Amino acid sequence: MRPATGSAVMKAFVYERYGPPETLRMAEVDKPSPNPGEVLVRVLGASVNAADWHVLRGKPLFSRATLGLLRPKHQILGVDVAGRVEALGDGVAGFTAGDEVYANLLDHGYGGFADYVAVPVAVMSLKPATLSFEEAAAVPMAATTALQGLGRHGELQAGQQVLINGALGGVGSFAVQLATAWGAEVTAVTSTPKLELVRSLGADHVLDYTRTDALGSGRRYDRILDTVGNRSLADLRGGLVVGGKAAVTGFTGVAKLLGVSLGGGKDVAMVQAHVTARDLELLSGLIAAGKLHPRIDRRYQFAELPDAIAYLEQGHAKGKVVIEVA
Repeated sequence: MRPATGSAVMKAFVYERYGPPETLRMAEVDKPSPNPGEVLVRVLGASVNAADWHVLRGKPLFSRATLGLLRPKHQILGVDVAGRVEALGDGVAGFTAGDEVYANLLDHGYGGFADYVAVPVAVMSLKPATLSFEEAAAVPMAATTALQGLGRHGELQAGQQVLINGALGGVGSFAVQLATAWGAEVTAVTSTPKLELVRSLGADHVLDYTRTDALGSGRRYDRILDTVGNRSLADLRGGLVVGGKAAVTGFTGVAKLLGVSLGGGKDVAMVQAHVTARDLELLSGLIAAGKLHPRIDRRYQFAELPDAIAYLEQGHAKGKVVIEVA
């Protein structure tokens, strides 16, 4: 990927073939211009998501049907960004140059691991004033996934019993806070080193999965949110009360992914988040009210992006992994 002669350029991490994080390289590429309905954002913070390393490796293999069969269609990864508006495309209202914003690009070609990115206003909102740019960039993908996963079967009701599997990952850490904010009684599943951190997020009960099988103890739940995707369809259904519902937002293998997608029916759903400005505005309100805050595990400089993705891919992050782009 080389910039056109005489064009404005920027720095970005690019990849031209599927592979490990070392496949990424820093390059100079054309600086984008906003299309109608978009703004140009100077990226000051970003976060790393499971989507980034899955797409980088082109896995699962069937995903290459849309990502690019032999080589990646989009050569700049990054779906979560926060920064300042630099320019407005035609027809944009409600934003001005200099506004501090945050956004998600999952449904709009990625591109966040760069100095600048063109962002549709439909997936962007003003940044919560209490958060730094890196903290704000930790919110869109993970918090919206938690929001839409918990709400997949209708709004939670106060007093409902909710089980969250994988309670200190990026999605899980937001899910615990959201379910607590809605008045649910939250049981959170995590590993031994993370028990106290999960309690600090507001969980009513914390289970160590190395000692207790949350879905084999006989207890039943109104809602289950599985952010890991390591439980079978039978396990999930067995943990629900009559009329209970489950949502799965992650997967550890294609077999479990297909099992839920094809056999879940009305009570167990596979959820892939699609972020909207309305979601971000709702989350901003919860953040402003002190009911929601991103749990940051590690911070990296932009030049260290391959290391950040490699760390997240190991599966041991205690919250979000963020990037300082400035």
